[in-house]
Amino acid sequence: MKDLSYLENKPIAVLGAGGIGKAMAADCVLGGQDVILCDIEPFAKVSLANLENGFRFHGDQPSRYGFRREGTVHFKKVTTDLKEAMDAADILIVAVPAVGHTAFFEKMIPYLRDGQIIHIFPDNYGTLLFRKVMRSMKSDKKIVVGGWSSAPFGSRIDTEGPYVLPSTRIMYRAVTLRGAALPMTDQEVFLESVKYIRAMDAITTGDGPVGADTVMDTGFSNVNPILHCPGVILGAGAIENYGVIYGDNKKDFSIYCHVYSPTVSKVQYTVYQEECAIAKAMGVGIQPFREEQFYSRSNILGCEYMGDEMFVPFEDVYEMALGTGPFTVNHRYLTEDIPIGCHVFHELGKKYGIKTPTIDSMISMASAMLGRDFYAEGYTLDYLGIGHMNEEELQDYLRRGAYKE
Repeated sequence: MKDLSYLENKPIAVLGAGGIGKAMAADCVLGGQDVILCDIEPFAKVSLANLENGFRFHGDQPSRYGFRREGTVHFKKVTTDLKEAMDAADILIVAVPAVGHTAFFEKMIPYLRDGQIIHIFPDNYGTLLFRKVMRSMKSDKKIVVGGWSSAPFGSRIDTEGPYVLPSTRIMYRAVTLRGAALPMTDQEVFLESVKYIRAMDAITTGDGPVGADTVMDTGFSNVNPILHCPGVILGAGAIENYGVIYGDNKKDFSIYCHVYSPTVSKVQYTVYQEECAIAKAMGVGIQPFREEQFYSRSNILGCEYMGDEMFVPFEDVYEMALGTGPFTVNHRYLTEDIPIGCHVFHELGKKYGIKTPTIDSMISMASAMLGRDFYAEGYTLDYLGIGHMNEEELQDYLRRGAYKE
């Protein structure tokens, strides 16, 4: 095992100060790390505002092993200067919405230095884009970059009316996540470095991180397209009517509590089956789930924070999920998970000869619901830098880093 003990007691940089970024930064501080929190304009005007009196990290945080932290933290540095943040740290956490990955990476890459280790939460094919941007900018820095299937917890930034508050509520803590480096030859260092990210402590002291079988595995194992897209599309009437003609308060709504049902679960399981067929055709991994795990209010999300036997009957109230929304169909559950998650599956299905009728129907329905063309807007394999590769060439790139132009 590679010795990374030099990382102990070193500052960590969190790049991106949205909901995931600020929560991870705060959790690292609560775990005893110095954190430089950085965001860029124009987002920083909102994301870095009102932190002078600290940032509050709170919530019930249910997880199988009871790991919990809570408190108000002060970051070592809050800045809009990417160079300043990156110069100060050897581990960089990137927590930027996937739609902003390329633009953010273009600003980051000039400031890379040899030896840095980059973790993207969640990956959403960000590692592929990071390496692509490095090639386009002719960067030859010797860095490790990898990504994760999800964030280490579910979190929501607190709001009051139109105001974004300096606090976040943690709804659950994951006890395991899947992660992979690009290429896989960096996997050992990537996974070992998790020990030096205090926001991953509930995982390292829980069931532990799982080394995914290439970064395509982390994309397939992101449960959001499976959970969110059928939930919002099939629950559009509930989303728009809750708190209007039934339900006391719109802010109590949750697709888990008020949409999920045995019929919705059938659709979610079918999406998963289509993903599994693509992964098998490609020769890469995917997180294994049993069919019965889908037939629960917690669905496959429960596996992240309570383990494989988590089950909330449809007859019961899923207390943890109450109030988690979404409160409109024009939400990242569609605007991100359709053009990135689902459209990549659609593209891979075409390339590898796998039919994806349920995934394709969600792209079509979301396009109609939002008046957009997600087939035109969605990530393509060319955009990820892999569209021209055959199966052998792609495997060589994912596993050994041999990129064929």
